[in-house]
Amino acid sequence: MKSLIRSGAALVAAAALGAGMALGGAALGNDRDNGHGNGGRSVSADEIYLDEIKDYGVCRGTDSECYNEWGNGWVEGEQKRIFVWSRTAGPRHAHLGTPLAPGLNPPLAADNVAQIALKAWAEERGIAVDYTEDLASFSRLNNYQAVVFLGSNRDTLDDAAQTTLMQYIRGGGGFVGIHNAFGAEYHWPYYEGLLGGANFYNHGPNRDGTVERINRKDVSTSFMPKTWPFKDEWYNLVPYPSYVNVLLEVDQATSEATPAGHGKSHPVSWCQYYDGGRSWLTTLGHDVAAWTDAPLAGDEFFKQHVMAGLESAMGVKPFCAV
Repeated sequence: MKSLIRSGAALVAAAALGAGMALGGAALGNDRDNGHGNGGRSVSADEIYLDEIKDYGVCRGTDSECYNEWGNGWVEGEQKRIFVWSRTAGPRHAHLGTPLAPGLNPPLAADNVAQIALKAWAEERGIAVDYTEDLASFSRLNNYQAVVFLGSNRDTLDDAAQTTLMQYIRGGGGFVGIHNAFGAEYHWPYYEGLLGGANFYNHGPNRDGTVERINRKDVSTSFMPKTWPFKDEWYNLVPYPSYVNVLLEVDQATSEATPAGHGKSHPVSWCQYYDGGRSWLTTLGHDVAAWTDAPLAGDEFFKQHVMAGLESAMGVKPFCAV
């Protein structure tokens, strides 16, 4: 929790404390907590003041007035099922490969490595997967416990699909955003809030870095060491994540990432309750090797991180622990 609270922000801060969430980035009860809720770090002047953070006008948390369990979470005995969306309306990352043919579950090419990997990882856990890049197939989301935006970017949804996604989230659905999902729907504030109030701004070259575990209690991080190596583009984000539970950061001294307003912390994964639903997010996953059997330091943690985060967003495992 930031120590710089100006007039008008105290109620927001108190609400966030009650929900166990962080404003502007630091997670409560984290690996570097000193009892003051700011992870033991000093708050520099370039960090965000609370009353400058957007709240997107949505209800948050698990109170019955905010959190809806209307059948979009997984129920014991039901088939677990996810919907994977990888449509790109801008530059396409190599791990997505060739654009998919129209329709639901079209044939995958050998270069569609992220789709192939995510499908295989999910099926290993008994999760059925439907995938598409066809707007005509972006419907009936209530058949799924989670919707995964896998590297989808720019104006990836039309008006009808935006409404479908919004209604799904409000009905208690789970959302997972991976890597260039942060480069999508820049002009839709609701989606920006779903991402944790963050959007892709820029990145440096794909390079080695050290991932730091901030939250040791969440199912998507509890198995990790405090630090582990990984290679990525290390996204810089504007706006900076807010009202979220930060799970992982990258050590900027190793990534040489340009802060772009981040201050001393550089989150790469977080979660939140948003407008009745659950949202789990990571900027990681650029390197093709992260999705294949090619050697990449830390890829075993990445895989488990993504799958545990996905299962928590689905309601299969506890979500967003603090």
